[in-house]
Order: sequence, then C-alpha cells, then structure tokens
Amino acid sequence: MAIDPFQVATDALSDAEEKVSELARPFLRLLPVSGASVSTFGSLLNAETISATDARAERVDELQFDLGEGPCWDALSARQPVLEPDFGNRTDSSWPAFTDAVRSEGIGALFAFPLVFGPLDIGAIDLYSVDPLSLSTQQQQQTVALAAIVSRILLRNAIGHSETASESTVFSRRIIHQATGMVLAQLNTSAEDAYLIIQARAFADGRPMHAVAEDVVERRLRLTDSADEPDRANTPRPDDASNQTNSTGAIDISDATKQSRPSEGDQ
Repeated sequence: MAIDPFQVATDALSDAEEKVSELARPFLRLLPVSGASVSTFGSLLNAETISATDARAERVDELQFDLGEGPCWDALSARQPVLEPDFGNRTDSSWPAFTDAVRSEGIGALFAFPLVFGPLDIGAIDLYSVDPLSLSTQQQQQTVALAAIVSRILLRNAIGHSETASESTVFSRRIIHQATGMVLAQLNTSAEDAYLIIQARAFADGRPMHAVAEDVVERRLRLTDSADEPDRANTPRPDDASNQTNSTGAIDISDATKQSRPSEGDQ
C-alpha cells in the first residue's frame, strides 16, 4: 500500500501536540519545501516563533517580525495563503525592506499560510524552498487542513495554561453548553470547535468562560468572522503593508478548510 504523505503529516502533528516546538517539521513530510516555521502574532497570542525546522526558516520569521512586513503578515490579514513560487524574480513592490533583507538568504520560493480558527487570528506558517517551486491546488488544500490542526493545538496549549478556561458550577456548564450550540450554528462548525472558540475568547479577554458564554446567549457577543472581527489595530505592523497581499493562484481558505477538514481522530 502506498504511503499517503498527508496522513503521515497529520499523524506527525498529532504526535507533536505535547511538544509544540516540533509543529513545523510535519510540513516537510507533505511538501517538497526546504524548511518551515510556525509563528504566533496578532491580538490573541504573543508574537514569537513557536517552531522552525532550521536556522534559515527561523531567520525568515525573525526578519518579518523585526521589519513588520512580509508574507506572514499579509496571509493573516487577508486570511488567505500568500504564494511566491519564484521569490528571487518577484517584481511586486510590497515588502521592500523584507525583500531586500531576505535576498541574501537564498530563498527561491516562499509561501505563507494563515493560522486562523473561526473568528480568531492566531499566526502563520511560513514555508520556503531554496529553488523556485509551485504548490498544486491539492497541496495548498492539504496545507490549509494541516494549518487548522496546528491552530487547534496552539489554542489548546495556550488555554491549558490559563485558569479562565476552567468552570465547575452546574450553572456555568449549562450556560456554556447553550452558548456552544449558538456558536456552532453561527459558524457552521463542530461542537468541539465551537467550545474551543468560546474558551479562546475567554482566554484572550482574561474573563471567566461562563461570562463570555452569557454574552453569547444574551446576544451581546456574536463570534463570527464578520460581526466579531479581532481588532487588528493593535497589531504592530506598518499601515502601508496591510493591504498588499500577493495571493495569485491561492485557494479560498474557508472552502478548503471545509473540504479538507480532518476527522476527529486526526485532531
């Protein structure tokens, strides 16, 4: 039986759930890229490189954080993959400082995939190749599916270190269950993911989970992409880089996530 690279990468991510520093490596099992990194930034989690397969991948992340521009910023801002299959010959005027800085790193192709979870912006995955390289539509879809798994792992890891996620009273459990059902309907997602989104919102706001659930049930809070968009005004990046996404040929991330959604056993 032929080995399925996507299943191998999915299994590797499951194995890395307890060791987030290994989250980048499974992408090398799926894609013909040279290196990968996973980073968090935005309004929910601290800006940092969580995992990198090599020093060059870590350097690409570091340059984007230092300069406040680059594909990872645009990928998260637009919630779409950013694809640069021939980075050495790119003529786009976006990311001028980053482009100049990274030319000496020997990058032939560069890709960024956003880490998002419902209405929550978490970070990005950066992938590079030393040679020019294009990703097929299937490879993009599978990378989006792996990114969804990484997003869940990072959220659970962050929430696991927060006391705001724990509830014990019967009333709390009842109101949270009711809110979970409402968020499930709003986002057309699973009960498990709806519950995690409420947990993550409580974590981000530093509030008890039942308080956020009450706001949802009383319709003071609607956890959807359109009605409850995270405040990106606090994200430390230049204004002139905010709308310069080069995502030509990129798939629609929302559709791909639904089509390539991993089974519960893969999460």
